[in-house]
Amino acid sequence: MRFKLDRIGLNGGTDSLAFRLVAGAALWSSLALLVGGILLSSIFRQSVERSFDARLDVLLGSLIATTDVDAKGEITRTRDLNETRFDFAYSGWYWQIAPIAERLALRSRSLFDQSIDLEQGKDATRDISGARFFDAGGPDDQHLRVIERRVMLPGYDVPVSFTVAGDKAEMEADIQSFNGTVFVAMTVLGFGILVALLIQVRFGLRPLEGVRRALTLIRSGKATRLDGNFPTEIAPLAEEINSLLEGNREVLERARTHVGNLAHALKTPLSVLTNEARTHQGEFGDQVGRAAANMREQIDHHLARARMAASVNVFGAHTPVEPVLARLARALERIYAEGGIKVVIICPDDLGFRGEAQDLEEMAGNLLDNACKWAKSKVVLRATTLSEPRRGRPVFLISVEDDGPGVPEEDRKAALKRGGRLDETKPGSGLGLSIVTEIAELYGGELRLAESALGGLRAELTLPQSAN
Repeated sequence: MRFKLDRIGLNGGTDSLAFRLVAGAALWSSLALLVGGILLSSIFRQSVERSFDARLDVLLGSLIATTDVDAKGEITRTRDLNETRFDFAYSGWYWQIAPIAERLALRSRSLFDQSIDLEQGKDATRDISGARFFDAGGPDDQHLRVIERRVMLPGYDVPVSFTVAGDKAEMEADIQSFNGTVFVAMTVLGFGILVALLIQVRFGLRPLEGVRRALTLIRSGKATRLDGNFPTEIAPLAEEINSLLEGNREVLERARTHVGNLAHALKTPLSVLTNEARTHQGEFGDQVGRAAANMREQIDHHLARARMAASVNVFGAHTPVEPVLARLARALERIYAEGGIKVVIICPDDLGFRGEAQDLEEMAGNLLDNACKWAKSKVVLRATTLSEPRRGRPVFLISVEDDGPGVPEEDRKAALKRGGRLDETKPGSGLGLSIVTEIAELYGGELRLAESALGGLRAELTLPQSAN
């Protein structure tokens, strides 16, 4: 099964909520599986060791039971043990009978010419039956598990040591086999838990994906509030966001109203001052007229900036680009019909501007108007989507080119300044490009000037793009 990790936020790095949930649960699950595996292995080892010791004890009892003292006072075996491995040399299974005296010892055929060194278990503690268990080295570098017990045989004058030993490799092989099975089982279980965690996180965080889609619709202008069925944990958040959006719209509407009222309140006294200045001939009237005109220009400029700033912060603002550009192109071709200016618009039908239509008209209109003033015969406007987002949001580029004289590179920065006019022979106030720059910056975009392939000026305007 293939999981789209980006759909649950795992591609967001360590700051991702999904990553924290999965990583935390996976860490604790891995730790629990590790501890569980170690515990199971330890329990199994203890069980196998007890079983091995019990088997040695049974063999030792059989060895003692089948040993006797003959009429000559010598130790003899009445019958063999029911274990064929005692008959093969260095098979790993051995028995030994040794009187606690300088007398001949009996050994299994598997020991051949070797013996079990009982001194290796001198520190081992004997149990209530007199037996002691210990580990010792054996023939062929074997690791043996040994049980030894001292018994007084009837008719024999000294205690006799009975010993049975088994190769620990057999026991270790069973333990290793079990550990391998546990490792495979824990790995499969861990993978299953990880898959279950991914499914759980994806299912549990799906409502957040719904919130993200709803916010995208709001940002693109296709919705004005968060709509959808959200879980009880997210529903309060959705309500608060809707309240915030509604409050934001109300604040912006009040701000627009106050801006309009202020504009009307100031323009009337300014008109009175302007008219009074015209009635007073001379230097005083000229100064008052110039001051009133400057005040009007400043008020218009700053009120326009306030309106634009309010428009930028409106959630859900969305404007189709192609209709606005097409309408501007038709209007400017009519205005500059005498000069034979042809305006070519190249724009995708589905391109959208994340902002108000009047702001897009203001920016594109100023760029087209400026290009038409200087063009000889042709102006080309292209609108294209840029592949790299800016500030985490998609953007698009509007480029306006003309075949006019262009602007030298050293004068392009001055052309973007407010009131900057490089040639007084053309009509205008020198505010067009500066207005475009100010509006674009409010939207997080920018305006750049470069040389056009047509020979004139190329204006590049970057603006935020709205989702389709």
